[in-house]
This record gives sequence, structure tokens and C-alpha cells, in this order.
Amino acid sequence: MAGLVAVAKVSEIPSGSRKVVTANGREILLTNLDGKIYAISRRCGHMNAPLEDGVLKGKEVVCPMHGARFDVTTGQKVSDPVMAPPPGADKLPPDFLQYLGKLGQLMGKITTLSCPTYAVKIEGESVKVEL
Repeated sequence: MAGLVAVAKVSEIPSGSRKVVTANGREILLTNLDGKIYAISRRCGHMNAPLEDGVLKGKEVVCPMHGARFDVTTGQKVSDPVMAPPPGADKLPPDFLQYLGKLGQLMGKITTLSCPTYAVKIEGESVKVEL
């Protein structure tokens, strides 16, 4: 256990924004929701996609790769991935559509895990996480 590790400054994470940091080999996504900072694993619990590239909707971050949702305050999975055909799929060759269908079936069998969280402590301008 490393204890509290300084990872960022409060001013680097304005309300409604996110910042990726690395501490002791762990990739962490810091999220500021209405002035309170939360820390979860940077990686999606489905296929390891970078959550900072996803959309933040309220307290949920949506995976940019498959649409799984995670609560940034708890790390809990809110919903499994959503496998939807890409826009313009009706114009794709039938063999490719068949491939996408098989890929979707395989990905549906991958368990989506909740994301680990880290306790956050603010000391002055310093954001620290418990590792």
C-alpha cells in the first residue's frame, strides 16, 4: 500500500472535466463533478478502452468503444455494452455485416466488470489518491 499519492492540482480539473494520471503504475481517471473530484480506473471494465475518450453524462462515463456505462462516483457498472450497427451499415457488404454480427456475439460474452475506485483527498491545491 503506497498511501496517499499526489497526482494533480485542483486547478487542472475544472468542474465537469476529466484528467488522466498515472500513479504507481496505475492509470486513473479523475473526474470533477460540481467541485468534488472522484478517481476510477481509466480503463473500461469490458475491453480496456480509455474512458477519458467517452462521454460524461451526469455522473456516468460512457465507454467510447462499446457504450458500457460506469458511475464515476462508485466505479459500478451501470449498463453493459450496447452493440449497435454502425451508421450506414445497410450499405456494407453482406460478408462484412456477417463478420460484425459474429464480433458482436463474441463481445457480448465478455463480462463487463465495475471499475476500481480510489479514495481522493484534497490538500490545499493538491489532489491525492489512496493507493
